[in-house]
Amino acid sequence: MSLGPADVAHILLALGVLLVAAHGCGHVFARLRQPRVIGELTGGVLLGPTVLSTLSPGAQSYLFPESGPTQPVLGACHQLGLLLLMFCSGAEMRSLFQRGEERTVGLVTVTGVMLPFLAALALIRVVDHESLTGPANDTAALTLVFALALAVTSIPVISRIMLDLGILHTSFARIVLGVAVVEDTIVYIVLSVALGLAATQGEDFGLPVLLGLAPGSPGSIALHVVATLVLFGLMLRFGSTGFRWISRLRHNLLQQSNPVAYYLVFMIAASLLAAGLGITPLFGAFLAGIIVSAESGENAEASRQSIKSFSFAFFVPIYFAIVGLRLDLVHHFRPLFFLWFLLFASLVKAASVYAGARLAGESGHASANFAIALNARGGPGIVLASVAFGAGIINQEFYAALVMLAVVTSMLAGSWLDRIVRRGAPLRPRAAQEPPVLSTGAVPHS
Repeated sequence: MSLGPADVAHILLALGVLLVAAHGCGHVFARLRQPRVIGELTGGVLLGPTVLSTLSPGAQSYLFPESGPTQPVLGACHQLGLLLLMFCSGAEMRSLFQRGEERTVGLVTVTGVMLPFLAALALIRVVDHESLTGPANDTAALTLVFALALAVTSIPVISRIMLDLGILHTSFARIVLGVAVVEDTIVYIVLSVALGLAATQGEDFGLPVLLGLAPGSPGSIALHVVATLVLFGLMLRFGSTGFRWISRLRHNLLQQSNPVAYYLVFMIAASLLAAGLGITPLFGAFLAGIIVSAESGENAEASRQSIKSFSFAFFVPIYFAIVGLRLDLVHHFRPLFFLWFLLFASLVKAASVYAGARLAGESGHASANFAIALNARGGPGIVLASVAFGAGIINQEFYAALVMLAVVTSMLAGSWLDRIVRRGAPLRPRAAQEPPVLSTGAVPHS
């Protein structure tokens, strides 16, 4: 389909407005010592049915019309933003692991994932889950999403909060990020399975189609689960070796010409491989990020940083802004449901983390700080909501609740840690040789 000058102008206007709103609100939130990602989402909320459509329906429908080429282009940017976000998240994984504190990381991870999952399985039996189910109408997929919403922790948000507070190199930060790395890996594996369970609509691509498996059938579900786990294991075991071997091939002209383009093509290839196996492409992008994170050297680091820089300048803010754009807090938000769900999710996650920390021998004060910090759901919580909503697993009401859960828990975690640091109190009192924490909450100049 060819685009006329008016179509191009309309697309550029919509992208420009979204980008300005996302970065503008992100900057304001950062100045207020709140996660930038929440500001980017807020920029989309201001332009969507929650605010702009209420104040000026004509302006909102003009900027983001339901018909025409604008929506497909925004949808493509949304998907690219998600893939790049997953790639960048994976690229941060291995660099976050630190030796030491293994007992605390292990026990907090086990309890922080297992107990929320058990609580979700119990709660889903007593709540009216039909009021939360999307068009896919898959109770098993809904249960997994429900459990993930309780268990997820945000690496980007909590690491940015601790960076701003000047505590990123403390043992407390190492433990929090170590737990978050493992938890988010589990989350994306289970989310990939949930998407496979919900694949009830006709598919025309991938291994399930070649094998003649009906979408949503037991065989299709079994294939999806096995393919997800096998791909995860093989990519972690052989992915780095294969990537390095391809990188050093004499005829790898793309690597020689532009390493950044080579990394992007690798991400696309991994996403296509996942899609070909019937797995969500975002899981392939996530694994590609983990694999390239193992590459060392100035060129590798510069390539990863270049991808991260332009992704977080354009595609990722656009992604979060579009998530906010789809959020209708006027017609599809149930305050009473959200309040009890927020309370339940926060208490379950905090109690599970606290129990794991205490079992590991941490003090009550340190365990409480771990419990609050790991309650921040941030970006992964928003990704969970948007992907599950897009797959038809959840409806608009539950989508709004999940997004708001990510927003509120991230802001609460940031405020709690900021208060502790400003008081000059240690976050993990028994840790030896803690670097000094700035009581002003400022980031030390390098």
